Amino acid sequence: METLPLELEPGQDLHLTLSELAMQQQLSGFVLGIVGNLSQATFRCPGQQQPTRMNGELEVITLNGTFSPSGVHLHLSLSDGACQVWGGHLEPGTTVLKGAQLLLGLSGLPTAQTIHQADQEPVQFDERVELAVLPGCPWSLRARQLLERLSIPHRLETIESDDRFEAFRQRSGMKTFPQVFIDGDVVGGYDDLAQLALQPSFRALAQQVKREPSKAN
Repeated sequence: METLPLELEPGQDLHLTLSELAMQQQLSGFVLGIVGNLSQATFRCPGQQQPTRMNGELEVITLNGTFSPSGVHLHLSLSDGACQVWGGHLEPGTTVLKGAQLLLGLSGLPTAQTIHQADQEPVQFDERVELAVLPGCPWSLRARQLLERLSIPHRLETIESDDRFEAFRQRSGMKTFPQVFIDGDVVGGYDDLAQLALQPSFRALAQQVKREPSKAN
């Protein structure tokens, strides 16, 4: 089983985002965990034909169920400002407030060999993916773990001095870490790497980035 992180921005629809992701990328799996809050929650209670809609600052407690290209079947539980717990079948119209982080478990994730294998030349990835990290930085650790989990060879650069920090700041134009580079071009930080990982094949995407680097930012 492969696992992939997914970060949702304020205003994104939880149900629609998972549905579109599964359909566009032909992914099947289940939700392993979630941390985040909602500005609006829409769910259908057992035995009810019409969904229930709540507004406010709502804290997600659990999100369980499955997703596939044919649809999603997810159960949501949440807490309102009075710490009262609500829940039911997740419906469209469930909107992220400040952010949401999900961890997805994937089954049958496509591999590089299944994507245009006959049209592509072998690629040496150890010289193409570079990850610059700060010691003790949790997001740097997550980025490294993600690359390792996807079995993507990469060159690791640990920033341990002010001179190295400044050198990478000038190179990338970023003041935060981690910093991800493909073919020497900056891709972004952890959030950008997580989005790249949602592609059917990180290797195929890396080749696309080499051809069209401006679209990776």
